[in-house]
Amino acid sequence: MTTAMILTISDTRNLTTDKTGLAISEQLTAAGIAVLDRQVAIDDIVAIQYQFLAFEQRLPDLIITNGGTGIAQRDVTIPAIQPLLTTVINGFGETFREIFYCEVGTRALASRAMAGFNVKNQLCYCLPGSTNACQTAMTKLILPEYEHLLTERHK
Repeated sequence: MTTAMILTISDTRNLTTDKTGLAISEQLTAAGIAVLDRQVAIDDIVAIQYQFLAFEQRLPDLIITNGGTGIAQRDVTIPAIQPLLTTVINGFGETFREIFYCEVGTRALASRAMAGFNVKNQLCYCLPGSTNACQTAMTKLILPEYEHLLTERHK
């Protein structure tokens, strides 16, 4: 069974108020993926990397973050996570922005959503904090393709 962990990056949410992380968890569970843990970290590079690396050590197949992928000064998810990835899947971010553009228009250009593999060959996704954006990413990109990506990586 595929396993996943979810990390929400937010200065204002906690596990009780984190609707986006909960929605991702529900979608994963409905797809037969076991969600092993869900946590919230503040918008701080060290806090994000600390929790991400703690998840990495528990060896899930997928690590999904949400929040902090925009261009505001406080949005530090990408600078925190990108150095921890050994392989970036450029097509994920490009395709996400293209799909999301059809939903929200030019606001999609500010998203730095990305995906890649870390040193332990875990598939990692960095998604926006918007529940709608995550719904789009999950249904149109992640759930249809994660198995193929994991299989290709482990060949």
